[in-house]
Amino acid sequence: MKTFAALVFATLFLAGCSAETPKTEADSVTVREAWIKSVDTGMTSAFAEIQNTGTEQIRVVSAQTSASPMMELHEIVASADGSMVMKPKEGGFAVAGEETKVLQAGGDHLMLMDVSSPLTPGSDADITLTLEDGSTTSFTAQVREFAGAQENYGG
Repeated sequence: MKTFAALVFATLFLAGCSAETPKTEADSVTVREAWIKSVDTGMTSAFAEIQNTGTEQIRVVSAQTSASPMMELHEIVASADGSMVMKPKEGGFAVAGEETKVLQAGGDHLMLMDVSSPLTPGSDADITLTLEDGSTTSFTAQVREFAGAQENYGG
């Protein structure tokens, strides 16, 4: 009887050890092709490809970097007069399972506000994304010269 009890205990113990720890949204995120438009001061944009390698949707809800005291998630939309303006993206960026969200000039992007020191081509900046479940993922973005992305800020 002792042998049987020991066998049951060992089986339950090993089963408990093999249980997966809960994954966070950040465990399913890979960021590629990240870069920031160079700027002396003021506002600029960051772009990247955010890949969700998991099967469930994830949502990016905020971003931060030491290169800027404030970052916002932005989208480009048509204003009442038909011009294209950028504004904060309500609810953040959703990335479906096994999909990639492309942040690009003229579309969804990360906005660095109140930049006070130059971001010069060839330098790097670290960016941290916060996901809906509170987990985070960080990546490095290279600063590049870029003449595009001259959108108007729509508030």
